[in-house]
Amino acid sequence: MAMAATFINPTFSSVSPSSSSSSSSAAAAPPKLRPPSSSRRTRKSPALLRRISSYPPPTPSFAVIRCSAASPNPGSPRPPYIPNRIPDPNYVRIFDTTLRDGEQSPGATMTSKEKLDIARQLAKLGVDIIEAGFPAASKDDFDAVKAIALEVGNVVDAHGYVPVICGLSRCNEKDIRAAWEAVRFAKRPRIHTFIATSGIHMEHKLKKSKEEVIDIARRMVAFARSLGCDDVEFSPEDAGRPEREFLYEILGEAIKAGATTINIPDTMGITLPEEFGKLIADIKANTPGIENAIISTHCHNDLGLSTANTIAGACAGARQVEVTINGIGERAGNASLEEVVMALKCKGESILGGLYTGINTRHIVMTSKMVEEYSGLHVQPHKAIVGANAFAHESGIHQDGMLKHKGTYEIISPDDIGLERSNEAGIVLGKLSGRHALRMKLVELGYDIDGEQLDNIFWRFKAVAEQKKRVSDAEIRALVSDEVFQPAVVWKLHDLQVTCGTLGLSTATVKLIGADGKEHVACSVGTGPVDSAYKAVDLIVKVPATLLEYSMSAVTEGIDAIATTRVLIRGENNHTSTHTLTGEPVHRTFSGTGSSMDIAVSSVRAYIGALNKMLGFMEQTPSEVPAERTPLSV
Repeated sequence: MAMAATFINPTFSSVSPSSSSSSSSAAAAPPKLRPPSSSRRTRKSPALLRRISSYPPPTPSFAVIRCSAASPNPGSPRPPYIPNRIPDPNYVRIFDTTLRDGEQSPGATMTSKEKLDIARQLAKLGVDIIEAGFPAASKDDFDAVKAIALEVGNVVDAHGYVPVICGLSRCNEKDIRAAWEAVRFAKRPRIHTFIATSGIHMEHKLKKSKEEVIDIARRMVAFARSLGCDDVEFSPEDAGRPEREFLYEILGEAIKAGATTINIPDTMGITLPEEFGKLIADIKANTPGIENAIISTHCHNDLGLSTANTIAGACAGARQVEVTINGIGERAGNASLEEVVMALKCKGESILGGLYTGINTRHIVMTSKMVEEYSGLHVQPHKAIVGANAFAHESGIHQDGMLKHKGTYEIISPDDIGLERSNEAGIVLGKLSGRHALRMKLVELGYDIDGEQLDNIFWRFKAVAEQKKRVSDAEIRALVSDEVFQPAVVWKLHDLQVTCGTLGLSTATVKLIGADGKEHVACSVGTGPVDSAYKAVDLIVKVPATLLEYSMSAVTEGIDAIATTRVLIRGENNHTSTHTLTGEPVHRTFSGTGSSMDIAVSSVRAYIGALNKMLGFMEQTPSEVPAERTPLSV
């Protein structure tokens, strides 16, 4: 939904940042996590306990009931962007790596067009840095990062905001040069380079000594700066496990060589919040030259603690946090942007010493849905902030409280993240509804759709409305997903007819329209309607593919519900990328979704969507994989 960006910049009388420091990492930080202390475990005397128990209970304050009420003033602009320092020590930069680390999730392959769409949406959201990809991985990755740098990286809003466009690289000249060539056309380009630093990684993966690793880091950061890039981020991979003195040394050398941001990745998601907060505090206190760089966090979710660790890092002095939309990423995923941002919005002023971000939270829901559809990774219903159940209240006690005051069981107002309840807006759609009513409903649901796309959705809506008394919000979302969040059209379903049952062979006749507008018809038999339809599609498309996953769900209750299908396919010997753990070439997988009241039509739409996504890669061959197969896993 198009709306003016709102940026938040609070003032606090209780926090007095050091005026003598020009670096956010060196400035007075918000209160740190309290480390265990023997003095805090001492037993209080009986007299002291009796005196404490006689105190009157604190008077509850009802002025701050929800996060929206506790939010800083949204009218103030974010601080000016300076690579190695932040003028306001309370500001936390949001570094989004959905298009890089997020895409490393199995089955989350996205086309260049989809990546560009998501990058545009991330700019609407107001993220400070977009890590657009790993340019050296393949020609498609390089082209996608370059397109994002050229388009999204050059659109400056009325407040002077334009996102930094970042490309990831391993610590070798080929990767760094590819990253620079991809991002250098952005107004604010950044190179992010990394090398493993834990003992187990250096011994078994790199087969290099500490001295050799330090030398590589120093030389490669200097090389990145020599190309003309004045914004270089350095990451010591698996930073939670190296010896501290070695970590301080390699970070200090990277800063001396020109690194402007020092990122601390918990690559294996192995730390607890107290551990990670202390790690950031120790780095801030012991790294030579740290006052000349921003400290960043990059937390994985293997123990379900990525958001907690990220907040702990920010409390300890980090002023950049690396996150992904919906928390997607390697293995169990990354710290979730929406969780981290809303935690800072809810608690930044009252608990975290004034920390805030520049995120326009009203774009969270739309961004989440776009990533969900393009990646094919569905958000679990109980996911914090953006899950289907995040604002659902089924318990009678909760419903009673909500009817009396919404603040009783909601800490976040749904409209703060771009979600409006249909029962409050009052728009109910049926077969008599017109185009204007549909568009208003789409705006209410967070979609800014017009022109040909609105026309296509409208006629599909009318077809559904003719068969149902009322079309639900969930069904509208399914139609939007099936019409808008689809890859570039190579093949389009025109007609489908199936014959199935117990009396004969299942037969399907399919008519597809190609990119040239010509019609193609094929007929096939199979074990069921979906199998026969897929075989008929294969006869037309003539591109070998293996079906890996197939799932279907009803969007709403009732036998007349719209069905949504998701499939995952793998191409045969023609779509490879670098495996993130082993460094070996692996086959890409491609997802597709489809929606219809007819389950056979829904299934075919999903299969064609996956094929279209795969065919989008047909003309793009991967770049040569470097001889040094260092895994890509920051």
